[in-house]
Amino acid sequence: MNTLTAAPRALAIAAAIALPATGLHAQQDRVQPETVDVYGSALVEGPDVEGIISARRDNRIQITADDGTNTVVTIDQETRVKGKGGFLGLGNKDMAADALVNGLPVSVETLQTADGELVASAIDFRNKDLEFASMIQRGTAQGFAEQTAATDALRSRVGDIDQYNVKGTTNVFFDTGKAQLSGQAQADLCAAAAQADSTDNALLLVVGYADSTGDYEFNQELSEKRAARVVNYLQQQCGWKPYRMLTPTGMAEADPLADNYTEQGKAQNRRVAVNILVSKSVDGL
Repeated sequence: MNTLTAAPRALAIAAAIALPATGLHAQQDRVQPETVDVYGSALVEGPDVEGIISARRDNRIQITADDGTNTVVTIDQETRVKGKGGFLGLGNKDMAADALVNGLPVSVETLQTADGELVASAIDFRNKDLEFASMIQRGTAQGFAEQTAATDALRSRVGDIDQYNVKGTTNVFFDTGKAQLSGQAQADLCAAAAQADSTDNALLLVVGYADSTGDYEFNQELSEKRAARVVNYLQQQCGWKPYRMLTPTGMAEADPLADNYTEQGKAQNRRVAVNILVSKSVDGL
């Protein structure tokens, strides 16, 4: 693993990730070749990360890969954010970090601290993908509600989301502790995508669940992984476009279809619900 020389960046990264303010000496004026010392922590070249931005808070973004794994990366003032392929006359250019919206597919080059934290040195995306992700994030000209409003509303049942009409729900089921899709589940997902495609202005909202086996933290992670696996299959195998997908959500043991006291009941609760939604403002157009 190669270490990187970047003294000015070292100070910026230290401020961004709030490492302890100990061990700062005159070393920063005479950084040795092949070494960066950030308050006692060496920055080395980190892994490349690819996936879809699934969450963001302040200067950190979460990236969900095709296999459902999540990686958290810190953005600082030295991070280069660049769109590729012109749309709306933008062309290839450096983009502001606030362009990193939920649902945007990205490729990230990282640096890694001694504590294992990842800091983005470069983030690339396609401008066309940004256009699609922004349609969902900020709402289209037709008046789609923001995707964050839909996610927040999931704390109650999906059918109670005020700004959407639910046109149909398909449930696919999983084995205990697993996130693999069965052959039946795969067929059902593409059937759901076909149904949604025939519905004007439809979006898909994917929500993962678990039964009561295991503790809360395990079930939360498992439900998120199941939802991510379904989203990936819908997009990659069923042809569903990312810009017509609301942010997937894991709900752990919430909203069971059946009781968790029998194996039959648990089997019904190990599921992902694929909901076909249409904004009330455009329903029937």
